[in-house]
Amino acid sequence: MTAPLTVEFIAGGQGVWAIDRVVPVLGETLPPAASLSIVPAGQTASEAVAWRLKGTVSNARYSHRSELAELAIRQEGLGRSASRQAVLIPIRKSAAWWALAQDERRAIFEEQSRHIRIGMDYLPGIARRLHHSRDLGEPFDFLTWFEFAPEEEEAFDTMLSRLRETAEWGFVEREVEIRVSRVQ
Repeated sequence: MTAPLTVEFIAGGQGVWAIDRVVPVLGETLPPAASLSIVPAGQTASEAVAWRLKGTVSNARYSHRSELAELAIRQEGLGRSASRQAVLIPIRKSAAWWALAQDERRAIFEEQSRHIRIGMDYLPGIARRLHHSRDLGEPFDFLTWFEFAPEEEEAFDTMLSRLRETAEWGFVEREVEIRVSRVQ
């Protein structure tokens, strides 16, 4: 069995990604910074850090086997040379969300909100990776990293708008949108 991938998103003065803007969608924002790096968790930063967020890529949750199979076929990986833009979206959900049983959260997530289906509408142009942070004691529950080519930005914005209109988003109490561009 492979160990979960745990990474840190570190905002500071230098990095592979230039921070274009930080938008507080709901709740408190994050401090401004010039750049963003994604590094293995625990790596020491050699510079001043404005903020760091840690997340783990682990087992898929709220997904049926057929959905995972379709995602594996349709989604392309991160790090594509054409993907010069990215967005990090940290989200914290309410206590009411976490008080629900797993099957109740799944029903809101997919049966009502169509979260997976909406995301699939934008594959393969938009690649994404979800990081779980709740069990790590982080200020957010999820960190979602999206990468795409500049010509996919309008599609990304449409996808994000569609997701934010769902019943699931009624449980979001903090969300920050960090737009970045690749500099290296």
